[in-house]
Amino acid sequence: MIPATNQRPPATIVFIFGGSGDLNLRKLTPALYNLFIDKYLPERFAVVGLGRSPYTDESFRERLLEGVQSFSRRKNGPEDAWKSFSPSVSYLQMDAGDAAAYTTLSDFVGTKKSEWGEEINVVFYLAVAPQLVPGIATNLGKLELCDDTSHVRIVVEKPFGHDLKTARELNALLGGLFAEEQIYRIDHYLGKETVQNILALRFANSLFEPIWNRRYVEYVQITASETVGLEGRGGYYEGSGALRDMIQNHLLQVLCMVATEAPISFEANEIRNKKVDVLNAIRRIKPEQVKDIAVRGQYGPGEKDGKTIPGYREEEGVKPDSKTETFAAVKLFVDNWRWEDVPFYLRTGKGLPEKATIITIQFKPAPFYAFPEEATNGWDANRLTIGIQPAMDIRLRFQAKRPGQTLAIDPVDMVFSYKDAYEGQEPEAYETLLLDVMTGDATLFMRADQVEAAWKVVTPILDAWESETPDFPNYPLGSWGPEAAMQLVEKDGFQWMTK
Repeated sequence: MIPATNQRPPATIVFIFGGSGDLNLRKLTPALYNLFIDKYLPERFAVVGLGRSPYTDESFRERLLEGVQSFSRRKNGPEDAWKSFSPSVSYLQMDAGDAAAYTTLSDFVGTKKSEWGEEINVVFYLAVAPQLVPGIATNLGKLELCDDTSHVRIVVEKPFGHDLKTARELNALLGGLFAEEQIYRIDHYLGKETVQNILALRFANSLFEPIWNRRYVEYVQITASETVGLEGRGGYYEGSGALRDMIQNHLLQVLCMVATEAPISFEANEIRNKKVDVLNAIRRIKPEQVKDIAVRGQYGPGEKDGKTIPGYREEEGVKPDSKTETFAAVKLFVDNWRWEDVPFYLRTGKGLPEKATIITIQFKPAPFYAFPEEATNGWDANRLTIGIQPAMDIRLRFQAKRPGQTLAIDPVDMVFSYKDAYEGQEPEAYETLLLDVMTGDATLFMRADQVEAAWKVVTPILDAWESETPDFPNYPLGSWGPEAAMQLVEKDGFQWMTK
């Protein structure tokens, strides 16, 4: 996590495989640029884009400047900031499959060591398609440079494996080439300010932690909804789906932050140990239970702004009889003393009415036998809502007397908003995570056992769905998903919360 002071990391070189790709254009370089402006980058640094596209250093910088001006939270930045930043950015055209080409990277590091006269942290960021990761990692692992476990790190983007078997294989491959402390499995959700704030909210406030358990909490909901469809990602999404793409990594990691026990320190492995404990405590799902605790859906055509929008199966790169789900909802239980029998409802989907990621902690209702019946018509149990995106806020719902001569109770909200409470813009998730990689803080990154534990949670669902032919499409674009998703919570006497 970003340190309390502007303590800069040591001299660093960031090599970005897939340097000419979308992730670097939209996220990585804008994040590095903002870290530079905020004086979090080291005084001596270099960013090297690697790819097969025929860029020169100058044309590569021009391309990245377009990305900053389109996607950065500082689209312009202070005067002359880009002129100061860009000389440290360069491009190396290379084929990632050519093992001999990797010596160029070692030579570059050696040259900079001589030039700067100090040890250098080296970050290899694999912003590439998943199928390219094993080959690149294998070629990097052959470099003597990568034996330096203190200064060399490799960053791997999700998806981390396609299932439990492939995740284990990838872990075994990476573990044979690098030490675990060198491997940073990145999940950008964990870099978001409000996700990080969950631990502060719980463990820095005596108000919440005593009631953060089964005695007072009725259920927990985590929703990540998107209004858009595929946005040209049909080829990728067809091999993934909502359960793999969102729930297996993002939402289960958020669940861990909500459900974890108090750490004895904020040291990286202590936090990650607590998260693994949560994942291992999630009740295992039997094949015959899948139909009762998991729902999938796929959007069909719908209306938006008076226009007919095509369904998922009409999207480019999608099979006309695709079984890939664009919506998934599950009910999970964490079987430990704190959370026994408290349901955790997770849902995610594309083509829904709102773009939002929210966490809802619904508390059990207080007894109202002391109040006259007419006073409790608007009664609503206490609720804590943590908004991750687009609004970053925390809302506490409680009961208050309505002004007037009669006794009437209404629910009201107490709201903390990042936008209103703090000046300036909060850092983007990738800013936080890239700085953590450079400083060697792995707190917000997934460890090998974490990844495998998460896959174990969803594997029974994936196996059951694989053997069935769903009735798709089963919800129109612009709705809140299939009817079965509503029934998943309604049969327990609850409803999905949207704010």
